[in-house]
Amino acid sequence: MKNSKFGKVGILSGGPSNEREISLKSGRAVYEALIGEGCDAILLDVKNDICDIITSSAVDMAFIALHGRFGEDGTVQRILEDMGVPYTGSGVEASRLALDKIATKDVFHRCGIPVPGYTVFEKGNSSAKSCHPTGWPVVVKPQFEGSSIGLSIAGDESSLKIAVDKALGYGDKVLIEEYINGRELTVGILGEKALPVIEIITSQGVYDYEAKYKDPATRYLVPAPIDEKLAKLAGLLGEKSHMSLGCRSFSRVDMMLDKAGRIFVLEVNTIPGMTERSLLPKAAKAAGIDFGSLCIKLLEDGTRIFKSKVRSYHGSKEK
Repeated sequence: MKNSKFGKVGILSGGPSNEREISLKSGRAVYEALIGEGCDAILLDVKNDICDIITSSAVDMAFIALHGRFGEDGTVQRILEDMGVPYTGSGVEASRLALDKIATKDVFHRCGIPVPGYTVFEKGNSSAKSCHPTGWPVVVKPQFEGSSIGLSIAGDESSLKIAVDKALGYGDKVLIEEYINGRELTVGILGEKALPVIEIITSQGVYDYEAKYKDPATRYLVPAPIDEKLAKLAGLLGEKSHMSLGCRSFSRVDMMLDKAGRIFVLEVNTIPGMTERSLLPKAAKAAGIDFGSLCIKLLEDGTRIFKSKVRSYHGSKEK
C-alpha cells in the first residue's frame, strides 16, 4: 500500500564526517524500512554537495541519517531550512549545542542536571598535566566528535598526555571528565517522552568505538535491570536533558549510574544510530514500536514541526 503523505523522502546518509560509514548503515536501514512502509523514498549519499543533491533529486522531505559534524551540528539543518525542505529531528541551534560537549555541559550546569566533574583543555593555553579533575582515571574526549571517536581513558599523567594528543587530532579543545565507576545507561527520547532505559555492558568496562561497533561481547539490556525509582529518575533526566538543549522529536541521552545510586548525564545524541540493532530502535521496540513505525513517527514529527513553523511565520507577517 502506497504511503504518499510525505511526498518523496530523501534519506540523507554518508556525509564528510568521521562517522561516514556508520551513517551509511543507518541510511540504508531507514531506506529499507520506509520502502517497507510504502513510502516513496530515495537513499542519498551526501558530502558537501547537499544543495545540488536535494535539488536534482526533487525530494519533498529529508530524513537526516547523518552522524557527526555537518549532519549533526546544525549545518545540514540550516541548509534545509534555507531551502524550505522539512526534515526530521532537532533544529539548528539544538543540534549545534548537543554535538558540542563543552557547550552541552554548560547548559546542563545551568539547568541543574548532574554531570561528572570536568575541565577543558585548549591547545596552546595550558598543560594537560595541570588540567584534569581531582583523581584518576579520567575520560578524555574531543569537543565535537560522536560515536566515541577519539575517546580515551587516562590513568596517570603520561597516559593523559597521550589521550589529549589523540583528542586534539579532532579539534583544538578537549573535554577532560571525571571517570564514573558504575553502570552505563542510555535513555531514548521519542515525542519528548522517555523510552525504556537500556543498560550497556562491555567486556572492557568502557563503551568506546571498539565496544560499540566491533566487540561482539557488548550487550544491551532493555529494559535495564535497575530499581524502578532509578529507572524513573533516568527517564526524567533524559527528558530534562533533551528539553534543556531545545531538542525535538527524538534523541538518545547517555548516562552513568555510580555505585552510590547517583545518575550523571554525559551527553545527548540528536541523531543516534538508526539500524534495527541501534539503541533508540531497541528502546522503541521495547515500548511496542517496531522499526518501520519508528521511522514513520519521525517523519510525522518533522512534517508537524515544519507546518507549525510555516504557520508561525505567516502569522507574524500578517501582524
